[in-house]
Amino acid sequence: MSTENLPQSPEQQLRKPRVAVVFGGRSSEHGISVVTAGAVLRAIDRTKYDVLPIGITQDGRWALTADEPERMAIVDRRQPNVEQLAESDEGGVIMSVDPASREVVYSEPGSVPKALGEVDVVFPMLHGPYGEDGTLQGLLELSGVPYVGSGVLASAVGQDKEYMKRVFTSFGLPVGPYVVIRPREWELDESAARKKIIDFAGEHGWPLFVKPARAGSSIGITKVDDLGGLDEAIAAAQQHDPKILVEALLRGREIECGVLEFEDGPRASVPAEIPPVQSHAYYDFEAKYIDSTPGIVPAPLTPEQTAEVQGLAVEAFEAASCEGLVRADFFLTDDGDFVINEINTMPGFTPISMYPQMWEASGVPYPELVDRLIQAALHRPTGLR
Repeated sequence: MSTENLPQSPEQQLRKPRVAVVFGGRSSEHGISVVTAGAVLRAIDRTKYDVLPIGITQDGRWALTADEPERMAIVDRRQPNVEQLAESDEGGVIMSVDPASREVVYSEPGSVPKALGEVDVVFPMLHGPYGEDGTLQGLLELSGVPYVGSGVLASAVGQDKEYMKRVFTSFGLPVGPYVVIRPREWELDESAARKKIIDFAGEHGWPLFVKPARAGSSIGITKVDDLGGLDEAIAAAQQHDPKILVEALLRGREIECGVLEFEDGPRASVPAEIPPVQSHAYYDFEAKYIDSTPGIVPAPLTPEQTAEVQGLAVEAFEAASCEGLVRADFFLTDDGDFVINEINTMPGFTPISMYPQMWEASGVPYPELVDRLIQAALHRPTGLR
């Protein structure tokens, strides 16, 4: 049922739109999600919007949290979590699944449930499974609540690196060599599954990158230089996802490009380059978030290369049926070819993250970027589209 044309109550007409910023979650990217949400909470114009911060704990409880962005940062290399921010150890937030009502209720054991008011739009700042992968988007579709970012299909495709690559290939986008080991393959015959990877290495050479198929922030990824490190890398990836992806090394430069949906369709930002981090073997979690070095914005590319990667980024956005925003990650190989590595349907979103930096350099400052995404979600029709 579409809620687009439901009449607004007098209370809705008089008050500011209420934005629920939902963050945390059950994935291994819980802490990064909290950091990202803190930046968005700082940037939302409180004269224009009411804000309701809702954190999802690591065990899946929806908690009402303090609206204190200064507590949502990495301190002394330690990531924040929702449990530290929750106003109660037991209270929970419940969102209605009735499309005719967008009421949010707070409930504690032994107490009368408390209505928190209606929510007009959700800004889901979750990364990884149980949030960025279409699960939360499906809940919001059932609830009839508008939300920032891609829908169920695009979110699921953007989370699963195997099917992302299959979609890109079907649309003619260039992807690098890879092989997938599914959980059933590993369970039925470990030796055959391991041989599949070894044969892949024989064809494409070492090193290889072994990674969880449905995780992000470079968590669980291992660069494997030879056969001796393969089993340990597989085990590390399987801690985060029973399905693993193995990729060949692509020699070249790492280039990123942001895509943002405007009234006339998606547009690409100026691209950025991720310089090598000398103290790390590759761009892993520590290099991204702890020992990060500034990206180069805009990337030192020729006008022709810039136009090419911008075009490919928009093609990837359209191929996966994305909405709102996407960060598209590429390799510019030593042969001069662009190869798409992946898209992120909810990329890192702090002011120093690459996506906001690219749009800042493209003339859209961070507060305007946040506002544009909220407004786009508020005006997007709900239901099938």
